[in-house]
Amino acid sequence: MIYVAILVAAVFLLIAFAVEQLDRASGLPSVVVMIALGLVAQPLLQATGFVVRGITSSVPVAGAIALVLIVLEGALDIELRRERLRLAATAFAMATLALLLYGGVFMLIAAKMLGLSYMQGAILATPLALISSSVAIPASRSLGPHAREFVVYESSTSDILGVLVFFALVQSGATVQGFLTGLAGGGALSLLLAAICSIALVAISTRATAHVRYIPLLAGLFALYSAGELLHLSPLIMVLLFGLMLNNQPVLTRIPGVARIGEKISPQTVGELKVLVQELTFAVRGFFFFVLGYSTKLIDFTSLKAWAAAAIILVIIYGLRYVMLRPFGRALSAELTLLAPRGLITTVLYLEARRTLHLPSYFDGTILLVVFLSAAALTLVRRPTPAPVTG
Repeated sequence: MIYVAILVAAVFLLIAFAVEQLDRASGLPSVVVMIALGLVAQPLLQATGFVVRGITSSVPVAGAIALVLIVLEGALDIELRRERLRLAATAFAMATLALLLYGGVFMLIAAKMLGLSYMQGAILATPLALISSSVAIPASRSLGPHAREFVVYESSTSDILGVLVFFALVQSGATVQGFLTGLAGGGALSLLLAAICSIALVAISTRATAHVRYIPLLAGLFALYSAGELLHLSPLIMVLLFGLMLNNQPVLTRIPGVARIGEKISPQTVGELKVLVQELTFAVRGFFFFVLGYSTKLIDFTSLKAWAAAAIILVIIYGLRYVMLRPFGRALSAELTLLAPRGLITTVLYLEARRTLHLPSYFDGTILLVVFLSAAALTLVRRPTPAPVTG
């Protein structure tokens, strides 16, 4: 049984690698393929009598790990320059506006059609209001530098704001005052602790001389992230700040108090960490979406209500996004309107929301349809990534 498990894991990683190459060559999102493989694997394995136990419970764990790695990978790709501040501010404004508009519209629909209170509707609406950085950042590879950076800023900000708002809603006690208090206090505390922890992690990374140094560093990052989640903060801010600090040594050396730390950052260290994060992200992201498909019951897709609800959600997502992008320029609007995937963050927060809300049984199918179809829509706007020229 041990060697069977090793064989299955090895074959899975090879399949995930092949899917990733297909993504780069054809523009077909790997998310779509991995979910589809999971959906197909479930009945095939059941027909052979092979049962995988406990796999459903691994979905939230894999999702949380993948989310941290993806945000870190995106942050390690961002270079902070004065000429890019306007782009970052634009992306932040877009993410904030999207959260407010989508959240408000979906909250009203949930309250009217599902019989939820407005506060409960807001809890359900928040996961649907967020662009998934786990899908958006990899999908932005084929875009131009300007659009790619916009996607990285926007999707990372969307995830961070969404997590902060979501847990403020969950812990609000169903009152507006409780929500605002939790949001303000959690936001301020998150920023303060994120800054302190990020500086500490950067300092440790510059002083580590042991042969094994990146795994302990990532272990510390995950430990701090988990502690922040247990305290209902927004620890993704810390992940984002940590990556930005490491990849922006010139900026860090100009900040009083941490300039000496910034001077010790080695480009080689940052490069090696980038490679490790990319490798881990590839493995965990593929596992998450495969398991998500595998743990989904095919009967969830047979409900007309699930398809109708997904259609309504997608029309609202793309309709509002087109309207919101128009003021930022026609070129950006045309390129990014369909780049609004729901994915890992939506699924993880929805699973959390389902614990506290009484939702109709078909809604699980609705969420997966939204994730699947919004990722599939990327094939309409993406260009295959050309293979590197050699020789």
